[in-house]
Amino acid sequence: MQEIEDKIHNLSKLLHQYNYEYYVLSNPTISDYEFDVLLKELQDLEKQYPQLAHEDSPTKRVGGSITKKFETVVHSEPFLSLGNSYSKEDLIEFDARIRKNTEQTFSYVCELKFDGVAIGLKYKNGKLNMAVTRGDGLQGDVVTENAKTIASIPLKLSGNEFPEEFEIRGEVFMPLKSFAGLNNEKRKELEDLGYDEEQISDKLFKNPRNAASGSLKMQESAEVAKRKLDCFMYFVSGVDNEVNSHFENLQMAKKWGFKVSEHIKICHTIDEIMQYIDFWEKERETLPFEIDGIVIKVNEYNMQRLLGATAKSPRWAIAYKYKAQRVSTVLNTITYQVGRTGAITPVANLKPVFLAGTTVKRASLYNADYITQMDIREGDTVFVEKGGEIIPKVVAVATEQRTLFSEPTVYIQNCPECGTELMRKEGEAIHYCSNELGCPPQIKGKIEHFIGRKAMDINSLGEKTIEALYDAGLVKNIADLYDLKYEDVFGKLEGFKETSSQNIIEGIELSKKIPFERVLFAIGIRYVGQTVAKKLALQFRNLEALKLATREQLLNTNEIGEIIADSIIDYFSNGAYLQQLERLEKAGLQFTLDETAYALKSESLLGKSFVVSGVFNVFSRDEMKKRIEENGGKVLSGVSAATSFLIAGDKMGPEKRKKAEKLNVPIISEEEFITMIGQ
Repeated sequence: MQEIEDKIHNLSKLLHQYNYEYYVLSNPTISDYEFDVLLKELQDLEKQYPQLAHEDSPTKRVGGSITKKFETVVHSEPFLSLGNSYSKEDLIEFDARIRKNTEQTFSYVCELKFDGVAIGLKYKNGKLNMAVTRGDGLQGDVVTENAKTIASIPLKLSGNEFPEEFEIRGEVFMPLKSFAGLNNEKRKELEDLGYDEEQISDKLFKNPRNAASGSLKMQESAEVAKRKLDCFMYFVSGVDNEVNSHFENLQMAKKWGFKVSEHIKICHTIDEIMQYIDFWEKERETLPFEIDGIVIKVNEYNMQRLLGATAKSPRWAIAYKYKAQRVSTVLNTITYQVGRTGAITPVANLKPVFLAGTTVKRASLYNADYITQMDIREGDTVFVEKGGEIIPKVVAVATEQRTLFSEPTVYIQNCPECGTELMRKEGEAIHYCSNELGCPPQIKGKIEHFIGRKAMDINSLGEKTIEALYDAGLVKNIADLYDLKYEDVFGKLEGFKETSSQNIIEGIELSKKIPFERVLFAIGIRYVGQTVAKKLALQFRNLEALKLATREQLLNTNEIGEIIADSIIDYFSNGAYLQQLERLEKAGLQFTLDETAYALKSESLLGKSFVVSGVFNVFSRDEMKKRIEENGGKVLSGVSAATSFLIAGDKMGPEKRKKAEKLNVPIISEEEFITMIGQ
């Protein structure tokens, strides 16, 4: 046992060091693969000998705990906010005011103003004890388990010269690469659900700061770990040592293992501060994270104490904020893209211009109304902003620079791909091509959705292969995939070798084992995502029953509203889709629910329907819903006359309670629900 204990100790120590080198020093000494192998070895040992796992084990980085309710605590010292300014004149006045109050020689520390979420980390005996959000400045929420997943936050400090107990404050942020990946994944999910570009833009995270804030307050730490947050520390509190300045204290913190920005600079004059500001206004585009300004602090602690603070802000610090990044360029042409659902998205093709770290060539124009309201025309000089979004947007037009030959944009009337006349439903902003079975981008988009990882998971196929199969006339719809033969691919598609051709056929064959609920998601009924597909599968049990379902029966299914119900009915009213489904069934796809996978634990809730609202102590809301379904009950999204019980947790919405009381729906607690299912 001692040998195992030593092994766990040595692995933990080694992984902590590798983490520090990678995330704090930006100087990795082993490959990602080698790191993952060591981490897996430690995870396996801790699983086998949980009593030997360290409290600050590197395996905590991957998360796993679930926080049902965030505890609120009062800060030992308030989180003061900084006075903000967009004016350099304000900085000159700030400097003059300080110099007026002292004849002492002092310096400033200039720091990048990270665009994230402030956090306070408390350490005891060199170990992370508590992580607390800024909150309202006086009190914040405890997010310790989520903070542990951030690799740049040390779980255990380096060396032995740190104070026994102290707090350090900093900014949690989402790197631009992580933000782009998060939004790309979310965009793909929304596209799979059939949302158009305008709807997708509304639902994407608007900027890395919002994404970081939302991530830090997620209930499942394993999900937080996937967001790949980062953290810079910028203020040490409660440290009684011989260090006399802010800069020296940060360098000390760096030795303890904290990540401190390498771009901090000591300045002695207002001119040096201005040079620092001007430099980073240009260079911020090269950073892998977002900043929205510069923070200027008096460096010496005795001067900070002399200057003091107001109730809200320290008098020894100020923030200079940059204006939103915006560039002007020429809009050369407007073209139109066709999505999987037939939604038309107008795109501005721009004269290439550098903005926020990338060269921008295109910007979304959303829809016809957006173009009309802003009077956007080809040949215009336009102003483009990125502002944290993946896709740049045109925010203004320099109309005064137009020539006499400029003409208003006339929105296209026919599909740019197949020529079909476009339609626009009343009350909607998007134009659509209705030729869903004959328009090439729509057909290819539907096939790409069908083979996706969360659908049929045919990973031997990809976008380029689908395009090649389509162009060769081998695949014109999803059912055609199951008619493909090895000689079709190897003999007729250029560049496909024996192995890759065989992999395609084998991947298609393996997909026949994919369960019914995923097949239902894969066939691409508009607005039917993974969750809705599962609800439908559980309710109707097989495709034939779903095909024959009435609108009323669909609306009585949990989470199915009028829009989804109408979309399902439209799909099954289309003869071409019915023909494809018939071919898929003959090919051997699963069109019936595997009852063994969803066998009930009991029938104690049979015939009862529940609405779950609020935060609970024993179960998360998702767990609560799972328990309801496992015991034969139904989960409803809103309170209605069909609701048997409203399960009320902490912070439940007042409207749901009001409606339940009005309809005489019984309101029960989590404890009463647990008794009801006999657990």
